[in-house]
Amino acid sequence: MSFDTIAVVGLGYIGLPTAAVFASRKKWVVGVDINPDTVNLINRGEVHIVEPDLDMLVHAAVTEGYLRATCEPEAADAFLIAVPTPFKDGNEPDLAFIEAASRAIAPRLKPGNLVVLESTSPVGATEQMAAWLAEERPDLTFPQSAGEESDVRIAHCPERVLPGHVLRELVHNDRVIGGMTPRCSRAAVDLYQTFVEGECVVTTARTAEMCKLTENSFRDLNIAFANELSIICDKQGIDVWELIRLANRHPRVNILQPGPGVGGHCIAVDPWFIVSQTPDEARLIRTAREVNDGKPRWVVEKVKSLVEELVAKECKARKKIRIAFLGLAFKANIDDLRESPALAITLSTAEEFPGQVVAVEPHIDQQPKPLLEANIPLVSLHEAMQADIVVLLVDHKDWLNLPLDVGNCQRLLDTRGVITSVSAND
Repeated sequence: MSFDTIAVVGLGYIGLPTAAVFASRKKWVVGVDINPDTVNLINRGEVHIVEPDLDMLVHAAVTEGYLRATCEPEAADAFLIAVPTPFKDGNEPDLAFIEAASRAIAPRLKPGNLVVLESTSPVGATEQMAAWLAEERPDLTFPQSAGEESDVRIAHCPERVLPGHVLRELVHNDRVIGGMTPRCSRAAVDLYQTFVEGECVVTTARTAEMCKLTENSFRDLNIAFANELSIICDKQGIDVWELIRLANRHPRVNILQPGPGVGGHCIAVDPWFIVSQTPDEARLIRTAREVNDGKPRWVVEKVKSLVEELVAKECKARKKIRIAFLGLAFKANIDDLRESPALAITLSTAEEFPGQVVAVEPHIDQQPKPLLEANIPLVSLHEAMQADIVVLLVDHKDWLNLPLDVGNCQRLLDTRGVITSVSAND
């Protein structure tokens, strides 16, 4: 099956790279986004996110005429929906963006079209998307009513890429493709084989949805174990980093590294989709989420205890103590602040100590709105190192193996275990 024109709805961290990769294979790609600034930027051949080589790929695709962006959907052979799926109060999944995207593309649909939901979603979201499309277009048939003979094919194909390696992993990773019918799956496989060199593995739409949630819940569980272990070790006076190194010498043990929490648009969100649909059964998944969600609060309490320690030593008055946070992104070497525990910790600390907090984030050029509102300036690493309390939150390569000289009235909190040496005068 041939798909010459592809519409990608949502030009964020997944949608834009996906659109650019399709365009690099000489497909005509229309990117759709509700933000006119994003649309204008892309049409100039520029990008609004940090991802290695993406700027060059987008610039080439726009220059050659294979990629352009718009705020309104246009007719295409295939539509990919890659919009956010956050959660509402009570950790309930919010499908409002998927619904809006579905209703926006519906007027452009024609027989033979393929619609793929890439957004990470709770089980049943693909079927719900198909229902919204059918509601808008009663003149067309869809798989839920017409089966294999439907006018429009519907499938789910979740992304599974690592920020910082998106372009490589889009091409080389296996893809799980779940069509609402076998014919839908075959159409989606044909589409993704345009650029995917990994295997396209076919299953049902519901299984594909659950697969992505399962992958991220598995990772969340393992991170929660490491984070809980770090809290236990802190209480017992044990170096958790040394402990993990020793434990991992066991041939069948591979404990992950703890940190200040879990962030991003996937691991911090996806397990709640499982919990929301099966609350009585997903007990371990819920507990892991609660452990990881609680780790930022634990870090804030550690910072407060360091403040009180300096006050007790009569180093400075409480309101004069300066606190510097290294890193704001949700993980190393990217600019993505979504669901970032580092950002949450920084903001929460600033509420306790207004006007005393600074931050360093080498991957962003402008002060994000939350920092502006909280009066938290972005400073250089050199300036941050002069603070009374230095808190390392993100293990960016800029400061891996960073040796620190900690003075008599200075304290360090390393939540990632990357500081190589600390010398103190007391």
